[in-house]
Amino acid sequence: MCGIFGVYNYYGDVNEFRQRALDLSKRVRHRGPDWSGCVVAGNSIMCHERLAIVGIDTGAQPLTDADEKIILTVNGEIYNHKQLEQQLQKPAQFKTHSDCEVILHMYKEIGTDVCAKLDGMFSWALLDTRDASQPRLVVARDPIGITTLYIGRVSAHPETVFFASELKSLNEECDVIEEFPPGHFFDSQTGKFTRYFQPNWWDASRIATTPVDYRVLREALVAAVRKRLMAEVPYGVLLSGGLDSSLISSIAVREAARISAAAHSDAEDIDTRGARYYPRMHSFSVGLPGAPDLLAARKVAKFLKTAHHEFTYTIQEGLDAVADVIYHLETYDVTTIRASTPMYLMSRKIKATGVKMVLSGEGSDEVFGGYLYFHYAPTADEFHQETVKRVHNLHTSDCLRANKSTMAWGLEARVPFLDKEFLQVAMNVRAEDKLCSKDVMEKAIIRRAFDVDFADAGFTAEELKQGPYLPRDVLWRQKEQFSDGVGYSWIDSLKDWAASRVSDESMAQAKQRFPHDTPDTKEAYLYREIFEQRFPQPACLQSVVRWVPRTDWGCSADPSGRAQKIHEQAY
Repeated sequence: MCGIFGVYNYYGDVNEFRQRALDLSKRVRHRGPDWSGCVVAGNSIMCHERLAIVGIDTGAQPLTDADEKIILTVNGEIYNHKQLEQQLQKPAQFKTHSDCEVILHMYKEIGTDVCAKLDGMFSWALLDTRDASQPRLVVARDPIGITTLYIGRVSAHPETVFFASELKSLNEECDVIEEFPPGHFFDSQTGKFTRYFQPNWWDASRIATTPVDYRVLREALVAAVRKRLMAEVPYGVLLSGGLDSSLISSIAVREAARISAAAHSDAEDIDTRGARYYPRMHSFSVGLPGAPDLLAARKVAKFLKTAHHEFTYTIQEGLDAVADVIYHLETYDVTTIRASTPMYLMSRKIKATGVKMVLSGEGSDEVFGGYLYFHYAPTADEFHQETVKRVHNLHTSDCLRANKSTMAWGLEARVPFLDKEFLQVAMNVRAEDKLCSKDVMEKAIIRRAFDVDFADAGFTAEELKQGPYLPRDVLWRQKEQFSDGVGYSWIDSLKDWAASRVSDESMAQAKQRFPHDTPDTKEAYLYREIFEQRFPQPACLQSVVRWVPRTDWGCSADPSGRAQKIHEQAY
């Protein structure tokens, strides 16, 4: 992934603004430290900060077509670029080996319909200047919002449109800033957002009725992992030792070995260079010394025979990083900050090893109802509706965390559980097959799909020859939210730290100090205070959404998993 910034139809002298545009683009250079690019066309500017992972020799951006009338700047990965290249109706002159260039050529043939054809994670902006009198801007974001994107305006000049990967490139220029909605494209010809991602499960009022097919579910996740091994640089897996990251790691190890052992063929429908270039899988974990995740990850890594890297941090190192985390994450949400801090610290250490891409396990808890508060769902229908809602809002929480925590150090995180083909399978499974209770562990459905001892899993003889995907106690380990698993004292220390920084008097005046989205704990107050020090403009508040459990189900409002009574170490 990369960082993008641009201005369409700038209201002033665009050539004078060029240096300012470069400065604003530089604010997201941590996302793309490998190269920078800038193209001025008419009164518009397109900038790009590159993280080179695919097409590393020729993929500098912004990309242009042969006559340089269409300009494209992309943050993302297009996993089906090889198939799309085969679907082009007219011969296309590709200038690079980038997986993203196909967007430009597809757009020339089918216009904005290209958005729905893309399989990947992406935020991109395309400037079409073929009609010089009416240049056209098209901006699009991936279906779930795995990549981050914002759009801004200046009230006095509504004809001008700003866009950027992060808020920090816009907050000093725009007085209106919105998070770009996932699964939509913006077209300057209409001035509107249009939803292009419309799967049948997106409507929460439509209750899924399909019984689970464990084999189909397993094969869909395996395919999602396999396509994400596309890379020309060293890569690895984030391994907490929990179910989700362990499953992704196990599949990645198997698929990388399968790809590297097979004869290479240009006819393969996915890009397999990553597994061929770097067949040995590296795994990474983080936590306080003695943390539950470190111990579990160590066991999984030994089982999978990965090259394992275990990182620790101290409470003080974590507290010292919080302000930087808030700056990079651009949120004051308590849950996100708790979990992002160890991920941010780990990402820095991973990048120091030379690794530039990792697979991660985000999304599973939303898809399968894995958070412990799902135990309190009153009915199967409400369980299903809550999973759909959580997937809708992933871009405000786990996707934001996974993207910005890693990209703060130029490390790309890919999330197979949010593959759109996998989602089509998993989100159409009826809630009765996902329900958890005191007798049925959360996410039992996906655990069973990968359990070789489960009779209905539908394993082939070839699969069984490879043995179990994971040790049984890992496959059936209770859910630990990342901020708990890195060490139970981490959240406790954050609360104590906030209590020492925020007085009772200040808390009593919270409504007057923060009338919008008033914080209700000292920890939330402190994060809000730090956020507004770095992003004082009122427009910056509009994109922040706080993650809270369903208190109307009788759950604790504290987002920690340990706040739910079902947790084995509940407080």
